[in-house]
Amino acid sequence: MIIGICGGSGSGKTTLLNKLKSELNHLEPAIFSLDNYYLPIEKQKKDENGKVNFDLPTALDRGKISADLKKIIEGESIKLKQYHFNSPPYLNNYITIKPSQIIIIEGLFILHYEEIRQLLEMTIFVHLHPEIQLRRRILRDSQTRGYLPEEIVYQWKQHVIPCYENYIHPYQHYANYIYRNDEFVDEDFEKIKTGIYTTLEDRQINSVNS
Repeated sequence: MIIGICGGSGSGKTTLLNKLKSELNHLEPAIFSLDNYYLPIEKQKKDENGKVNFDLPTALDRGKISADLKKIIEGESIKLKQYHFNSPPYLNNYITIKPSQIIIIEGLFILHYEEIRQLLEMTIFVHLHPEIQLRRRILRDSQTRGYLPEEIVYQWKQHVIPCYENYIHPYQHYANYIYRNDEFVDEDFEKIKTGIYTTLEDRQINSVNS
């Protein structure tokens, strides 16, 4: 079973991913994050003001994403360098992703990339009010990435919003579930859990060795 989690920057995709990982821990799901596939900064495109734009589908190594995902689906483990923003290039933090009966894929462009979208058996679109997303991004990027607030707001207006409008939101209708990351979060998570377990029961998947 391949589950996809999509949504805008700062909407809570990773939080939902971790909740599902914890919920399905007994099945040892394979966790596949598109964040680990960003191209080197020298290969990133720049906007009209010379600022690097990481919020484009071309920012990721699309070919390697497809190749690695295919390996996982076919039962092969993969080893890749874990992405950390601002990490020195000499740090080699590698992770191994082992095959599993459940694969959870998370990323901005999983629905935009048609070759990935066609593989997804269940899709979840994470929704959060844009003002809250921006506040979360300012907190995250100022604390962990060293950006100034004005830099973060610039990226939000020039990169993040156009990305969402062009490459993320138009594909929302493909989602099986809308995960409202607000006062409805618990209600929506229960719906998603029910859908997953119903599918697993139909396939008689209830343990690691099934």
